[in-house]
Amino acid sequence: MLLLSPLVAAFAGAAFIVGLRLTVFPLLNPMKWYWRALLLGTATVLSWRYMAWRFTETLAPLDWTADALFSWGFAILEALTMLSSTIAFFILSRVKERSAEANQYSEWWLPGEAPRVDVFITTYNEPSEVLERTIIGATEIRYPRLRIFILDDGARNWVRQLCELYEIGYLARSDKEHAKAGNINHALRVRARDPAPPVFVAVLDADFVPHADFIERTLALFHEPDVALVQTPQHFFNPDPIQHNLGISTAYPDEQRHFFDNVEPARDAWGIAICCGTSSVMRVRAVEQIGWIPTQSVTEDFLLTLKLAENGWQTAYLNEPLTEGLAPEGLKEYITQRGRWCLGLMQIVRGSYSPFGMRGLGLMHRIGILDSLLYWLSTFPFRLASLICPLLYWWFGITIVNASLVEIISYYVPYYLMVLVSLNWLSKGLFVPLLNDTAQLIAAWPISRAAALGLLTSGSHKFSVTAKGGDRAKVVVQWALMRPFLLLLALTIGGLIVPLNSDFVFNTSPTAGDGTAIVMFWTLYNILVLFVAVVVCIERPRYDRPQRQIPEPITLVIQGEKHRGWLLNLGRGGARISGPSGLSAGAEGKLDLPGIGGVDAHVAATTRDGYRIKFSPTPEQRAKIIKKLHTESAMPGADRGNILQMIRELARALTS
Repeated sequence: MLLLSPLVAAFAGAAFIVGLRLTVFPLLNPMKWYWRALLLGTATVLSWRYMAWRFTETLAPLDWTADALFSWGFAILEALTMLSSTIAFFILSRVKERSAEANQYSEWWLPGEAPRVDVFITTYNEPSEVLERTIIGATEIRYPRLRIFILDDGARNWVRQLCELYEIGYLARSDKEHAKAGNINHALRVRARDPAPPVFVAVLDADFVPHADFIERTLALFHEPDVALVQTPQHFFNPDPIQHNLGISTAYPDEQRHFFDNVEPARDAWGIAICCGTSSVMRVRAVEQIGWIPTQSVTEDFLLTLKLAENGWQTAYLNEPLTEGLAPEGLKEYITQRGRWCLGLMQIVRGSYSPFGMRGLGLMHRIGILDSLLYWLSTFPFRLASLICPLLYWWFGITIVNASLVEIISYYVPYYLMVLVSLNWLSKGLFVPLLNDTAQLIAAWPISRAAALGLLTSGSHKFSVTAKGGDRAKVVVQWALMRPFLLLLALTIGGLIVPLNSDFVFNTSPTAGDGTAIVMFWTLYNILVLFVAVVVCIERPRYDRPQRQIPEPITLVIQGEKHRGWLLNLGRGGARISGPSGLSAGAEGKLDLPGIGGVDAHVAATTRDGYRIKFSPTPEQRAKIIKKLHTESAMPGADRGNILQMIRELARALTS
């Protein structure tokens, strides 16, 4: 009888899971709750099997020693992340899609008159090119009884003039109290006094362009009289900083896709979908009943959801690409935005809506709050701890995990693989460990700090509005963000080198048997994560190239001669053309764009496969270009992960 070695036998569980992924998973429908519950439930069981082993077999004996302090501390933090994942898996076990419902109840008000709808576009300091794009999109909305208002908290005269140009309403207020929430409340009160007040109000941030069917589709879900708010997903026509700086935007979706494509439909299935501010429509009567938009948190949208639920109102989620916005273009803005979300949640939990409090919320809403709380409190501190713990071993001889390689393969690998393949099965491949860990690491310290600030201190907290637009045409190295990663990278590499070559003073010659091999693998992975984080801190130039591009035949006319080619990228002020060049930089003529007409243009530069064009459209042509780029009923950007293409693009970015 052939006996397998313990090491080979330990891989049995992992091999079984890989086999399921290759043979069984493709046959299962991720929309069916029972398959989701089975797979996520199995992942949960394997997770807690792993944690039980961690606490019973791998920790230092409880004592006042460094080994005990750090090994138990890390294990407790790991258990918190496991609890967070367990609640998240429970929520993800169901999913609801409402497109068929929106089809069925389109124009539910007939034979009566269509309800009046206002579109509020909130703005504070956005530049004209950002705001004008949203205004043009709003004026293209198909709906018979619609009014559009700019809510200008910057009280800028040029914004008023822009509203006059496009014949839309302009509202400003004398004070800036309560920021965006106060701005919307002021507009709601003003419009409530109108002889023909709106029944519904749509809210758009200044950088979110609505598609033409935005109102038609969202209003359909208000056929139920207890629906107070309909939220739609946020899609982005530009890559976020991680996608862009790594050059992987065509192969890896933006960081928020998992929340909007998977988490929100799952929360909706449990009746706990949340408002996310922009791209939502609300019933004015419901918001008026609860005293307008709440102002006790910098994330007034989440708080609005809870107050509505407390008063018997429902929030629905329509998972269709009905708007598209501008993702944070800079790394600082990206981090600031996420820090604000974390701070807002902590304010809510510390204030009126603790998941353990006695306010009038149902069990599922409490579970939803706890899910969000644990996510912010555990995920990002755990990412920092995962970098620091191997350093404690290499530099100070502190053992965090005392286990054999066979045990790690038997307990950790099956749990990790089951979680990874299950989440990728239901999310179209959005979970790539190296990239997910890098995204968490980039904002880990600011978010951990915001969590502590919001949870431990009372009163209002200052926050920054996410900057939009501006000149992004140069390489910018974010040294302040990069330095900690460079330091950790140096310490991590040094931790590998120094103990191997000398009796360094801080090292106590750790001996942990297989533990050394485990920490070695852990360390090598951390080096990869830190290296990618350093690369992300080098911000590459950005150009005006929205992600949704469809190649089209075009004609460039120079001095009466026609040059035919294909339109590869189109922006508001330029384009990239593929085709026989034979043109020199500076050549002037007209570019015939489909649906737009002849635009004055000149050749800015030649490329390997064609040339770059700069053009000067008329105001009418500029509006048509914006409409063409941003108001069609389609999703911009990638909606699923492509691992092979991702590897190619990542390798190209890291070596260029």
